[in-house]
Order: sequence, then C-alpha cells, then structure tokens
Amino acid sequence: MGSKTDVAWGDTLTLRYAIRLRNGTEIISNFDEPEADILTLGDGTLIQTLEQWLIGIKPGERHVFLLEPWQAFGSHNDELIQTVAREDIPAGMDISIDQLIEFTLPNGQTLPGRILDIAPEGVKVDFNHPLSDCPIEFEVEIESVN
Repeated sequence: MGSKTDVAWGDTLTLRYAIRLRNGTEIISNFDEPEADILTLGDGTLIQTLEQWLIGIKPGERHVFLLEPWQAFGSHNDELIQTVAREDIPAGMDISIDQLIEFTLPNGQTLPGRILDIAPEGVKVDFNHPLSDCPIEFEVEIESVN
C-alpha cells in the first residue's frame, strides 16, 4: 500500500509552479502564494504539453524545464488569425488593439483572442496562445500526489 511515489495521468497534485519567458519575465507563479494549487492531470487546468513534464516526478522534487515553443504553447499558426463580424463582439464592449478578450464558442467553451485590427467590416483577432512561439522556463515543485 503506502502513498504514491511519482506522478501519473489522472493523479491529483498539490504543486507550486511558475512559467517564465527565457529572459526571466514571470508570466505566472504561485511560489509566493500562501496555498499551493491543486489540479488533476488531464482536467485542462494546465495544457497537456506542460502536464507531460510532470509525469514521473516524485513529491518533494523541484524541477526547472527549459522548453522550446513546440514543447509548450506551440508555434504561431496564421490560420488562427480570423476576422470576426462586429455583431459577434458583445454589444457595448469597448475594444482596442492588443486587447485580449474571451469569445464563447457554440459548444459553450471559451477561447481567448487578441485584437489585431478594428474595421467596419470586422475585427481581426489572433486566436494563437499569447505564448506561442515563446521558449519558456517551466518550474514546478510537487508537494503531494493523491
């Protein structure tokens, strides 16, 4: 019996993590928060490309992964830049260039998009992940595995 000794798919983890650009700019971190985050591998809290780096880590271990874009948030895809009809932007919403807004898909899921251009015929939106094309540093410390 005993407790689990390493991370596997479907496990619920208590962990500390940080995502930084390679130049040291911090995107997100919970290392200074009072409570660690709890997530289940595969529940969508972290994207799968980051979750895969947690497999096999033992509780108490701290790792720093230096990841290329294809290992993390992917490469920029021109097909993910689309023109959205003005009527598909929520009425009364003030939008501006470089603004990040969430669009609700027909299935109820949401998708963030960054506004590139605003024109009478439509709004050009980049649906690529904001960190696409960015090599990152992913630091993680597993506190416990359930």
